[in-house]
Amino acid sequence: MSQFLDSLKDRRSFYALGRDVKLSEEEITELIKDAVKNSPTAFNAQSPRAVILFNDAHEKLWNIVEEALKPLTPAEAFPNTQAKIAGFRNALGTVLFFKETDTLKHLQEQFALYADNFPDWAEQSNGIATANVWTALNAAGLGANLQHYNPVIDDAVAKEWDIPANWQLRSQLVFGSKEGDAGEKEYLADDERFRVYR
Repeated sequence: MSQFLDSLKDRRSFYALGRDVKLSEEEITELIKDAVKNSPTAFNAQSPRAVILFNDAHEKLWNIVEEALKPLTPAEAFPNTQAKIAGFRNALGTVLFFKETDTLKHLQEQFALYADNFPDWAEQSNGIATANVWTALNAAGLGANLQHYNPVIDDAVAKEWDIPANWQLRSQLVFGSKEGDAGEKEYLADDERFRVYR
């Protein structure tokens, strides 16, 4: 159990990422698939979807983000935005996480009593899958950080990679070699977050 908790504690946001990674693209892909497949979902819906981008596809994503943000960002602030995006582009790859919505609608119809809960459960399932992939990548020696440029990039991403209409983009997990430190993490006091009754 301590090894599992150590993996959770060690998972952090790394923003200085590179491409000096010992694992092959195939090994990374299998790691991501295994982490998503083994993440729990309500009613075994298996709604999380992942698109894994390497090389030109990875760089294309961050070009799309930059192009989408340019008209939305004040001109004087855009160089900072470009620098941030360049950092993501310098990484090895990106996992795009999606929520598959047809299964969600089917479950809402099949289990009407819980219909209002399924959207929340689907988001929780997506979060679990994302965190598991992030932790698995970190345990394999890679750093990562999670971004949310949806919905401003949704249409361009769907067009570029022929994403099904029933896949809703939820987040972008950037990964690569750790080229810097994650920095210190501060925690709220336990008495503000936890209650134990006997």
